[in-house]
Amino acid sequence: METTYTWTAIDNHTTRMTLQNKGIPSGFSKLFAPLMATMMRKANTKDLITIKKILENR
Repeated sequence: METTYTWTAIDNHTTRMTLQNKGIPSGFSKLFAPLMATMMRKANTKDLITIKKILENR
């Protein structure tokens, strides 16, 4: 699994963060790939909300 974060300045007060997860399941994990994708989306959403709160409260 590879996770990439990209930060792009939009203007002096706004930054866009893009998150991309890549991975190719193999063997036993192929069976759980759809479930894992859903779980990862939920975890990423939660993490991004936390990151946003931390950055905006500075």
